[in-house]
Amino acid sequence: MSKTTKSAARVPALNYLTEARVPLPGSDRTPMAPTGKRRAAVQPKVAAGARKRISVSVIVHCAKPIPASAVAGKHLTRAQFKAAHGAAPAAVKAVTAFAKAYGLTPKSDPARRTIQLTGTVADMQKAFGIALHQHTDGETTFRIREGQITLPQSLLQHVQAVLGLDDRPQASPHFRVARPRAVSSSFTPPQLAKLYSFPAGASAAGQTIALIELGGGYRTADITAYFKSIGVAAPKVVAVPVDGGKNSPSTADGADGEVMLDIEVAAAVAPGANIAVYFAPNTDQGFVDAITTATHDTTNKPTVISVSWGGPESSWTAQARNALDTACKAAAALGITVTVAAGDNGSADGVSDGANHVDFPASSPNVLACGGTKLVAANNAITSEVVWNETANNEGATGGGISTAFPQPAWQAGIAATRKGRGVPDVSGDADPTTGYQIRVDGQTMVIGGTSAVAPLWAGLIAVCNARNKSAAGLIQPKIYAAKGAKAFRDITQGNNGAYKAGAGWDACTGLGSPIGTAIAALLASGANKKSAKKSAKTGR
Repeated sequence: MSKTTKSAARVPALNYLTEARVPLPGSDRTPMAPTGKRRAAVQPKVAAGARKRISVSVIVHCAKPIPASAVAGKHLTRAQFKAAHGAAPAAVKAVTAFAKAYGLTPKSDPARRTIQLTGTVADMQKAFGIALHQHTDGETTFRIREGQITLPQSLLQHVQAVLGLDDRPQASPHFRVARPRAVSSSFTPPQLAKLYSFPAGASAAGQTIALIELGGGYRTADITAYFKSIGVAAPKVVAVPVDGGKNSPSTADGADGEVMLDIEVAAAVAPGANIAVYFAPNTDQGFVDAITTATHDTTNKPTVISVSWGGPESSWTAQARNALDTACKAAAALGITVTVAAGDNGSADGVSDGANHVDFPASSPNVLACGGTKLVAANNAITSEVVWNETANNEGATGGGISTAFPQPAWQAGIAATRKGRGVPDVSGDADPTTGYQIRVDGQTMVIGGTSAVAPLWAGLIAVCNARNKSAAGLIQPKIYAAKGAKAFRDITQGNNGAYKAGAGWDACTGLGSPIGTAIAALLASGANKKSAKKSAKTGR
């Protein structure tokens, strides 16, 4: 060792307790608007219990940037990703030292680029330069913070996001239970698979579909009864806890409707697939941790992730939005397709400011955004399919529009409407609750719609394609937006979702259209690398 090296080794670690602090970009939290009975009055600030122990997720930067080639199709194995694109060792070392300086306990997961810090509220406030308060909305109380997180200046270069200090609800499920009198027709998932020409006799054996759930739960007895009723073998379903989340079924009018819709649609159209349900708290931390846990799960090894939860882009902090987008990019690099519901509140996405909004994570360019249609059929054939818009009857409408957070992706370059930002959705399928899906929830059979149904529908189709091709599809947009892709869709040309109208080709209501399953399968089969798939099976992708 040279004198210079010995000298450098003796330099004491930076003193994180006294070092100058700087704001973490994108961490700003605005005050919560008064809600419920307190809408007319500002709630007094109540300090969070100083001794309460909480855990936060510090998301650090990759050791090396995720290569565009991996996202484009030269997929990596999980082992390759962890070795080259997991957490930068210097970042793990720095955050660990920071944690110990403030009395926090660190636990790192390099593949997920996540370091979980656990400690008291008092220590968290000192460590991140924030004040935590309790906020009550009805019967629910949660922690909130306002303003920016600050970090020691030398630590800033390593950190992308700090999530979990504020645990307010982040997302909503995108399903709609049909009112009995409003139902004009309804379908079982296999009936819709047939109408959409999914490959006959399709099997997704060997595939695992991951479902992200931020509440609710399932009952095995319901799954057994449902699949017996539709004549499909019941899937193997496992619950994976994330950040203390768990399979917690309650009532049919709660989040159980979302969980059962996702399981029953995905497994019914992809017979033979295993289902892994990742239960996490409904927070920005829980959402990101669920995606990264599913992506890097070396036990269940999902090849498709279906997400039916989201919220307007404007409701997310930039740090959380960027962290979740990066997590989805990692999934794409591993060959995992992420399908996401585009939202159920039309072009405004439920925001009453007079502007148009898109839902996130549907607006991430690293996911397949799924919009909704109203489908009518007779004699085993589609007779009509238009944009889902039942706002006049308070039955919702498909989300869609132009992102203000993400630029136009290369695969949308030929679409003039998306020049100002990523266009949502990419694809669509039946979502209108008046022509919805027959589902069993908590012992009850009901009809449910919403774009929540479309995400697992497409997840099931892609799982079938993966099984047929013996290769993971990953991000499919480059193929479906190419010239040949148009032949794989039913172009939806009638209807609107508020500000946007359907038309020939891509539109901000139904994207490229609804699937012609056999054509989608053929499109995804082109260029499928079977040799790479065999290698992945050996190395544990």
